[in-house]
Amino acid sequence: MDQEVGEQMGDKVKEMLLSEDVPKAKKCTVIGGSGFLGQHMVEQLLARGYTVNVFDIRQGFDNPQVQFFLGDLCSQQDLYPALKGVSTVFHCASPPPSSNNKELFYRVNYIGTKNVIETCKEAGVQKLILTSSASVIFEGVDIKNGTEDLPYAVRPIDYYTKTKILQEMAVLSANSPESNFLTIAIRPHGIFGPRDPQLVPILIEAARRGKMKFIIGNGKNLVDFTFVENVVHGHILAAEHLAHDAALCGKAFHITNDEPIPFWTFLARLLTGLNYEAPKYHIPYWVAYYLALLLTLLVALLRPVLQLRPTFTPMRVALAGTFHYYSCERAKKALGYRPLVTMDEAVERTVQSFRHLRRKI
Repeated sequence: MDQEVGEQMGDKVKEMLLSEDVPKAKKCTVIGGSGFLGQHMVEQLLARGYTVNVFDIRQGFDNPQVQFFLGDLCSQQDLYPALKGVSTVFHCASPPPSSNNKELFYRVNYIGTKNVIETCKEAGVQKLILTSSASVIFEGVDIKNGTEDLPYAVRPIDYYTKTKILQEMAVLSANSPESNFLTIAIRPHGIFGPRDPQLVPILIEAARRGKMKFIIGNGKNLVDFTFVENVVHGHILAAEHLAHDAALCGKAFHITNDEPIPFWTFLARLLTGLNYEAPKYHIPYWVAYYLALLLTLLVALLRPVLQLRPTFTPMRVALAGTFHYYSCERAKKALGYRPLVTMDEAVERTVQSFRHLRRKI
């Protein structure tokens, strides 16, 4: 009997949370809410008193406080029910860059985002916050304390980034205070943290296979890595500061941990924290780059005969061997942004969350 009463009370709570009595300003939809960043976004929004819808191709978790809508991002018919009646949309859906699927990148990042914009307008959404990427201004050469005033990359490091540029341009150009539709882009860099399906698992798999022995360059190149909770914090601040008279409408903002760290030092901390050896042998940057370029050309020549996909590419060499860190000053001044979690704490929490991957000694 107690269990039945409890279940009825739970249903009532869910009904109240999803009812029209909740102020519209506190109603939002997270597109891509089943993903790594999306799940953390949902958790923080709920903690701050928001009513949350999730739109995705799959339901990645169970939560009675969340209403799930499943469908195709490119279908207005699928998307509209998830956006109707909400004031704010967080769009963080994107295929993983490692998938190397050009057709999927273009369809989701660009075509899908154009559908998000049009459906937001149809549904009466007032604010659209896009998860972009700081890499939209990166061309494989050093960027030190780069600002949002730097131009989009003319030669993006990969096709994924090219579609992120198209995506960001579409969202920011759709900003229209006259129509009560405001947009903003958040540019994180190197997102990591608990439940990350990419960085740490791929790094550990490479270490297990003996592929984490070499440091590209001198190992001193500083890079931004950003804890997932700080990325979410930046998104929510953007949503809460977005207003008709705000100077941030239609603009992009870098959100990082504001603690640039040598690329190889960061990887070493994750590896040693999980009982793996850190890379220790150096290979000159230019040697690695031209070897990767040669390998890429060789694979292209053999593609008609063999189905190969190189993992050692010029783009990855550039990401591992150059400086690329970004200024958060615009976000600090306009949004009041400060990282909630320091790099030391972030690395420790990430390592602890992946202790099941720890190497047994």
